[in-house]
Amino acid sequence: MMRTKIAITACLAAILIGCGIASFTQTNGGRVTIHDLRFAGSSGNVISALLYLPEGATKDNPVPGVVAIHGYINSRETQSGFAIEFARRGHVVLAVDQTGHGYSSPPAFAAGFGGPDALNYLRSLPFVDQRRIGLEGHSMGGWAALMAAAAYPDAYQAMVLEGSSTGTLGAPPGTSEFPRNLGLVFSRYDEFSAFMWGSATAPQITATKKLQALFGTDQPVSVGRVYGDIENGTARKLYMPGVTHPGDHLSTEAIGNAIDWFQQTLGYDTDLVPDDQIWFYKEFGTLISLLFLAMLVFPLSRYLLGTPWFNDLQQPPPKWSPDTPLQNRLSMVLLAGIPVVTFFKFQAWGNLLLPANSIWPQNITTGIMIWALGNGLITLVLLAIKYRGYASLRPLLSGGESGSTLGYVAKSAALALLINLLLYALLVLAGWLFTVDFRFWVVALKVLSVDQAISFLAYLPAFTLFFVILSTALHRQLIWSNRSGNLTTLQRSMIYNAGVLSVGFLLLLGVQYVPLFMGTTMLLPEQPLLTIVAIQFVPLLGFAAAVSTWLYALTGRVYAGAFFNAIFVTWYIVAGQATHFAR
Repeated sequence: MMRTKIAITACLAAILIGCGIASFTQTNGGRVTIHDLRFAGSSGNVISALLYLPEGATKDNPVPGVVAIHGYINSRETQSGFAIEFARRGHVVLAVDQTGHGYSSPPAFAAGFGGPDALNYLRSLPFVDQRRIGLEGHSMGGWAALMAAAAYPDAYQAMVLEGSSTGTLGAPPGTSEFPRNLGLVFSRYDEFSAFMWGSATAPQITATKKLQALFGTDQPVSVGRVYGDIENGTARKLYMPGVTHPGDHLSTEAIGNAIDWFQQTLGYDTDLVPDDQIWFYKEFGTLISLLFLAMLVFPLSRYLLGTPWFNDLQQPPPKWSPDTPLQNRLSMVLLAGIPVVTFFKFQAWGNLLLPANSIWPQNITTGIMIWALGNGLITLVLLAIKYRGYASLRPLLSGGESGSTLGYVAKSAALALLINLLLYALLVLAGWLFTVDFRFWVVALKVLSVDQAISFLAYLPAFTLFFVILSTALHRQLIWSNRSGNLTTLQRSMIYNAGVLSVGFLLLLGVQYVPLFMGTTMLLPEQPLLTIVAIQFVPLLGFAAAVSTWLYALTGRVYAGAFFNAIFVTWYIVAGQATHFAR
């Protein structure tokens, strides 16, 4: 028990250190103050934002301002790399949640994606120089910036579109004069080139009529050349960093491109060059916190199972002979392959069967829910075929020596809920003390809004059913022996099971990205969005498998692990997705 307490203490200390690193970085060592804001939009909706206020910005000394807007199914924190660097250079930065994202009122896509309200709010701040305001948006955030520019054409001086385009999904079309002073950062491996600009690959956008019309030329647009005139507001410049669409957020080159353009068009009262960047320390800090929050689950659950309240959950695992090597390999292939094969199709069916509604208001989450239920059904059928019914699964699902199965299930649910609540409390505390959440790149764990909490309860039953079935299939079929002197049987099982559930998505990403990095299109070019979503499934399913295996070893049953994963994964997904229906 002492070692368990030491492990818990070490995890908590690491989380604190990570939060401290992130906070120190995003405040530029205390020279930038960050405010967590809510303000009313023009239609009575609530807009959430982080305001980065550099020292020296006052009513008597107004400084340039920038609105930074994230893309679809992201949040205000996703733009922290840009916001940190703009603020370091003396700019007031308003990093907003788009409508229907983060803590802004749903639905998504409403009120110009939130862009006009954000620009109007930034202009109302007395310490912002209204003659030097910039708009920066990534992907769908670029369309929000364009909507703001169209609503208030004289309220900004320059714009940076990151991985975005004009004239897409309701955004205003671009001309040689609109928007004002545009810097376009479109990466060489951007997955959305066909959707954004009508070209098969990103480098080919330079020859599209759409881009040429925007740049006021009838020739292929040259990367790095300034077209038009800054004084007249017609300047344009194309940048092409060597990353992907979501990779813009982790690219010193892409962020440096945005800095460079605003330096030319808004002016900086600083000697910092575009390459002088520190934002990645913040990313490193929140990554440390995220990793050790995940690691905390293991000693914390062991500690709780040693208390009188949960001690009777510890049951011996069922005894049975493992499958033959051939059966074991087939089970591994099916567990790894079926979720990937069905990934795109089942999610598409989900949005056709259940469009956004008052019960399930998030399109992406609903698609994942239908995918999970479909995979659960397939798994049930295969288990019945393999074991000629479900009788052999009963030992995994009974209460064992504890007596009542219902009581055992209820107490397992209580344990899973308590662990998640303790993790949630740490996340709330980090936001309160440091104004950070736990994240790395597109993998982010956030506090739920009230509306998201209601959605969480609606989605939870389906994900609970899925994880109970998945855990049953995993632990009935894959039984690992200890053939390595350096690993215990449990450690070996956790690693192997995590690999089984995540390797299929790794292969999917390889199939999609290897051709893209070789200069052609993805194998399935029509699925850029869900391919990016699939990136998160690698760590998420790997973590779920490790936790399920750990708690199965401690309790001898599938419930504690399945319930923990259902709560955690539903929380993770719902908090990070867009809400498309306003209750």
